[in-house]
Amino acid sequence: MIEFRGAGPAEFVERLDTVIDIYTAAMNPPADQINGRKTIMRNHATYPYFQCYFAELRDPSLSAPLTVGFAYGFRGTPGQWWHDVVFRALTDRLGQEAANAWLGYALELAEIHVHPDFQSKGIGRAMIRTLCAGRPERSAVLSTHDQPTAARHLYASMGFTDLLSRFIFPGGYEDYAIMGRPLPLT
Repeated sequence: MIEFRGAGPAEFVERLDTVIDIYTAAMNPPADQINGRKTIMRNHATYPYFQCYFAELRDPSLSAPLTVGFAYGFRGTPGQWWHDVVFRALTDRLGQEAANAWLGYALELAEIHVHPDFQSKGIGRAMIRTLCAGRPERSAVLSTHDQPTAARHLYASMGFTDLLSRFIFPGGYEDYAIMGRPLPLT
């Protein structure tokens, strides 16, 4: 049985090795990017209203629960890299009013990952619902590869729409979609 367990910043940082293992299995990033990703994730834990959920397999045959996924987010605010980059791009393409409407009081879904052995079982969807439940923010926003991936399909099926597409982050080369949807999730 999969259960979701909330974790605040301290436990998240304590479990960063597990988080990175799942991230690496799910995303298969170049090895030289792992330490940088770990630093970014550690920094995210300092952001306002940070919340993480771990998806844990609980089975009597296991001596301890097996973590098979995680999702975390926080309130986006000016001064955070992703927030500022996306806010400027939204302002340029859609205008300041739209940028404020989407990012002015938003839950940024920073990372959502499920180990490949446990994907396509509804865990990602359930983690997003759990993470967004009861949040006071007016919107949830995220970035994902701008390709027809399972993740992109999941977000669209949950009502996330493209705010920006074919977006390349500064210093990057891959196309991303910036997606958002009003909260609460229904």
